[in-house]
Amino acid sequence: MAYIGKSIESGTFSVLDTSGNTYNGSNTTFNLGSQVGSPAQLLVSHDGVIQKPGTDYTLASGGTQITFTTAPASGASIFIVEISGAVGGPLDSDLNGAELILDADGDTTITADTDDQIDIKIAGADDFRFTANSFEILSGSTITNSGTASGFGTVAWQSVVTGATTMVAGRGYFVNTTSSAFTMTLPSSASIGDTIAIVDYAGTADTNNITIGRNSHKIQGDAADLTVSTERAAFRLVYVDSTQGWLLDHK
Repeated sequence: MAYIGKSIESGTFSVLDTSGNTYNGSNTTFNLGSQVGSPAQLLVSHDGVIQKPGTDYTLASGGTQITFTTAPASGASIFIVEISGAVGGPLDSDLNGAELILDADGDTTITADTDDQIDIKIAGADDFRFTANSFEILSGSTITNSGTASGFGTVAWQSVVTGATTMVAGRGYFVNTTSSAFTMTLPSSASIGDTIAIVDYAGTADTNNITIGRNSHKIQGDAADLTVSTERAAFRLVYVDSTQGWLLDHK
């Protein structure tokens, strides 16, 4: 049947010469006879069944070899085509949650299989996540600033608070004590670098004090709550360790 649709704008298809490989039911890694940048650049047929990049096979030796997850049986028929160049032009299709593989061994990817969420996996581990108006650094990952960073806020500011609240690291609080004094409680657990910011919203902390509840942690090295009694006080607390606890970073 004739093909109706957009023609291929650029790119090449090359059948790789794998005639020197021996499939014996135990070997899993074979020469490609070429260097390939990504598993997704290969169309691999194993006994007539198309294999899934990154799942059924990965690349090895800098992209010069292919490694099958399951060893091909003795006498298996393996047919491999390399796809190179911009086949079909720019990618403008709906991936519909499919994982986009970025590197040669298939363990660095971007996927959006959860609605309104983008996950970035590097070296097989989920490192970063984007959701609406939010960028999350997942457990075990860090952001290192090797240059000059500007325009980055260290806290996510919350709506005005008018009553006792247990605070969350990484957030900033506008505290309104116009009606009465109350306590803002620090998190029950903390790790080095955790940051919380507080602003006296209405300038009433001098008459209706803001109490910072230590929640078993020290504040400025003291095992005592912190009383804020300065009008328009604005400060930031950063956690360091169990010896000093939460320290004033800006005040």
